[in-house]
Amino acid sequence: MRNGTIPTLATVAAAVAVLAGCAGIPASDPRDPWENWNRPVQTFNDRVDDYVMKPVARGYRWITPDFVDAGISNFFSNVADIRVFINDALQGKFQQAGMDAARFLVNTTAGIAGWFDPASSIDLPKHHEDFDQTLGYWGVPTGPYLVLPLLGPSSPRGVVGLIGDTAANPISYTGLFTNSSVLSQAISGGLGGLNAADLRADNLETEKIASEAAVDRYGFFRGAYFSQRNYLVNDGNVTDDDILHLDETEEKLSPVNPY
Repeated sequence: MRNGTIPTLATVAAAVAVLAGCAGIPASDPRDPWENWNRPVQTFNDRVDDYVMKPVARGYRWITPDFVDAGISNFFSNVADIRVFINDALQGKFQQAGMDAARFLVNTTAGIAGWFDPASSIDLPKHHEDFDQTLGYWGVPTGPYLVLPLLGPSSPRGVVGLIGDTAANPISYTGLFTNSSVLSQAISGGLGGLNAADLRADNLETEKIASEAAVDRYGFFRGAYFSQRNYLVNDGNVTDDDILHLDETEEKLSPVNPY
């Protein structure tokens, strides 16, 4: 499991359920003018999740010992710290950038390529920055809600941020170190698939709680997405009226995603 400081779905589910139960199915949201596209895409994503990702995640959890699961999560979290460092710098958070660079170096060396997380024990905590947050930091609006096939909740700003995050991910370039295009695709695809399985396995319980609590599952994840993006862009400096009351524990739910 990945420790961090961003909101998750687990503890918000009960609060949302109460609100939804009082209000019934939410009215159309002005932030969601593409709802006629988004709902069918979420339905498609849900079917893929039910028939592919959940079985894979359950199988992954069944065959993977806890210490191996933790090591895999730590490894991908360590890789993500490169992106975090870049976005720290782009937002002018130079002190935090120094901490995150130090965190990456410690975990890559003493932590054996990120398999362990000794940095958290020496006051170098996990931070969470991405290109979507950087765009929001400099005033770029989120834009309308957009559900992406296979990827889930997003927005126009989120799509641009996703492109930046992909470019900053070293796994995207693993194939450059081989002479075979087939081998390069296999390496990149294998690492990407392992990361997806690890994330989905870690997210099984929280997604189930949230889905069971929400009257309108689609509306729940839409609201949670905007709430968490707002929380992250503003580094948690938001009023209670602006956020769902979420615990601050899991990196893997950034952005809030039903998968």
